[in-house]
Amino acid sequence: MQTFRLLLAIAGIIAVIFLLIKKRDTKTVLLGVGLILCVACLKPMDGLSAFTKYMTQAGLIKAICASMGFAFVMKFTKCDQHLIKLLINPMKNIGFILVPLTTFLTYFINIAIPSAAGCSAAVGATLIPLLMASGVRPAMAGAAVFAGTFGSVLSPGSAHNIFVTDMVKKSIADYTVQDIISVQLVSALTSLGIVLVAMTVILFVFKDYTKGKNYLLEMNSGATVASGGASEKKDEDKVNVLYAIMPLVPLVILIIGGTELKNVSFLAWTKMGVAEAMLLGAIVTIFVTMTNPEKITKEFFKGMGSAYADVIGIIIAAGVFVAGLTACGAIEFIIEWLKNEQGYVRFGSTYIPFLMGVVTGSGDAATMAFNAAVTPHAADLGFDQAKLGMAAAIAGSLGRSASPLAGAAIVCAGLAMVSPVEIVKRTALGMLISVTVIAFVIL
Repeated sequence: MQTFRLLLAIAGIIAVIFLLIKKRDTKTVLLGVGLILCVACLKPMDGLSAFTKYMTQAGLIKAICASMGFAFVMKFTKCDQHLIKLLINPMKNIGFILVPLTTFLTYFINIAIPSAAGCSAAVGATLIPLLMASGVRPAMAGAAVFAGTFGSVLSPGSAHNIFVTDMVKKSIADYTVQDIISVQLVSALTSLGIVLVAMTVILFVFKDYTKGKNYLLEMNSGATVASGGASEKKDEDKVNVLYAIMPLVPLVILIIGGTELKNVSFLAWTKMGVAEAMLLGAIVTIFVTMTNPEKITKEFFKGMGSAYADVIGIIIAAGVFVAGLTACGAIEFIIEWLKNEQGYVRFGSTYIPFLMGVVTGSGDAATMAFNAAVTPHAADLGFDQAKLGMAAAIAGSLGRSASPLAGAAIVCAGLAMVSPVEIVKRTALGMLISVTVIAFVIL
């Protein structure tokens, strides 16, 4: 009977992978397969209990929903666009260095705008035409932006950071998302350095830069040229520095509140949670932009609702899927096997989320499922819980940044008028080397 249940679990995992590759809705796939596994093992209530458990986790709901609410406010007030233009303006006419600098800039902006696809659209609309006009081939122009879309691993608003923080809090009461980010810092910065070097090397290997050439003018599509013209016009618009600072307000508050600076008397107020920092950032934005408070409030709550539907929804569905695997005895089997073969833990926590990110275009499903199933048992496997959970999180993000199916890749490809595969040819090497270094050296 146990063998049958394990085979059932394997069939469930294969079904999830197949359906995600076919671009079926992530939540529906995880929720449906999880419930089917629970019913097949005669434990239907396990799936229903998991659903209600994950839908009411206060820590996750507060931080994730508030972060998305703040993101909606930034988009509505166009503060995110002012930040992008402020950072982009000094970048003109600097030659091939523009490619790694674009990746670095996108990475930094992705910390403030955690959505990979959203960040790609916001940054790419201006930077991709600029790169092409500066002599960078369209595929590399799109790849330069796409390669930086894993910067959200350092964002306090990232769902993965909040999810692992909430998990660690069960054993360390005063653990914060700032602590999780400090755990992630080495992997994140090492990966960034590797990706920047890899992108520069590939730039020359593929001969993607020609000094003095304007690829934008050579594009036959009127829509593309129009896009470039619109971008150039945006570049000429005056940047409001105060507006540009707004997306960084919660980040600065949380950084100060997570360091010894919070002990300085006039900075003591910075010791607050993610939700409070995001709400305060939105309030400050009202006064700086002089926007109608009613509109800001509506956008903030609209963002919160979107976060619950899209982000929390995946966490809930992943929890139900894990409940299905648990009902089959698969989780207990895997944990016992990993206890005896601990050398495989570092590979399972990195390469599995990475490969899932590549084949599905999203690292969320695999990463959430892994962290819900395996990371709680990290101590038994000989690993620190936070370190193991964040290794899986960044591996999934790196995998997504090497996938032609990722929403961000499709956005960049559309802006550059090339195939997503051409873009991934230029980003995959850096991502693969990064996850390998994390698995063999850092973890």
